[in-house]
Amino acid sequence: MNTTAELSAMNLALEAAWDYQLLTFPNPAVGAVCIGESGEILSIGAHKKAGGPHAEVYALRDAYKVLSGDTALKECDDSAFIHTYLRQHHKGCFESISMVVTLEPCAHSGKTPSCAALIRDLKINKITISSKDPNPKAAGGLKLLEECGCECTIGVMEKEGQNLLQPFIQWQTKPFVFFKWAQRLDGTVDGGIISSTISREHVHALRDKCDLIVIGGNTVRMDRPTLDARLVNGKAPDVLIYSHTTDFDQSIPLFGIENREVFIESTLDKVHSYSLVMIEGGAFMMEATHDICDWYVSYIAPKIGGGMSRIGQNQVDFEVMSAKIQEDIILWMKKK
Repeated sequence: MNTTAELSAMNLALEAAWDYQLLTFPNPAVGAVCIGESGEILSIGAHKKAGGPHAEVYALRDAYKVLSGDTALKECDDSAFIHTYLRQHHKGCFESISMVVTLEPCAHSGKTPSCAALIRDLKINKITISSKDPNPKAAGGLKLLEECGCECTIGVMEKEGQNLLQPFIQWQTKPFVFFKWAQRLDGTVDGGIISSTISREHVHALRDKCDLIVIGGNTVRMDRPTLDARLVNGKAPDVLIYSHTTDFDQSIPLFGIENREVFIESTLDKVHSYSLVMIEGGAFMMEATHDICDWYVSYIAPKIGGGMSRIGQNQVDFEVMSAKIQEDIILWMKKK
């Protein structure tokens, strides 16, 4: 039976993972927490980007600083260096702690070393896992840990863990499509900038990971967008303008981006040629893309007034998978 501390820690791990949802493309979003001997939270880690340290490594790095007082690793992001340093200097400080992870620790060594092997070598005595790794190349961490005597529990908050994994599982075989919009508390989505700088930077970070943005023709004509990721110095994805006419002013900024393809088509078929697709728009685009959207992300600004158009012309019931309050409320949702 899982303790209150472990369940609370799993919630923290899930929240940490959601902060980087889709930003880890093509890897899954993962969170990890280290728990001290008395049930206290020592550290929280999340996988931030493909090729970087995994969630477990960040959590172990920060827990080591708390347990040992050694600050040599500080903000180190070199996964191989962290693995090696912890193995050489841990002096048994991890033997009385436990870990909570949203995904089975990886058993293989790829761009980064095996997390399961590191957990084994640090002699962590207990680990609680939400979801088994669906990737056969990385799976096997649970078996490795059980064989060395680590107490392992899997399937804790499994539904929530599976929600985190849905994009990763899906883009192995078909596009993962999500719809993004910003609104005020009164539901209006027009009338100038709505969301905060933090939210807009998050949108640009998502664009940087996408390979296609879909947008309606009327929005392009009225807003004259660029649809790039300049706020995070990222790339500009290809653009599909969903329109039944092709008469667009070519001086609209989105047409002037190098190394980008812009398609103007009256169907959404082009979506199937990509892996991670963001749809941006209002009520018309939400209705037009209803059948192809997997998830929805909404940025709700704490303000009213300034616009007339609203997102909700048709009734849709959502299940909220994650809610985060910053300057705006960020909701990750899927249709019920």
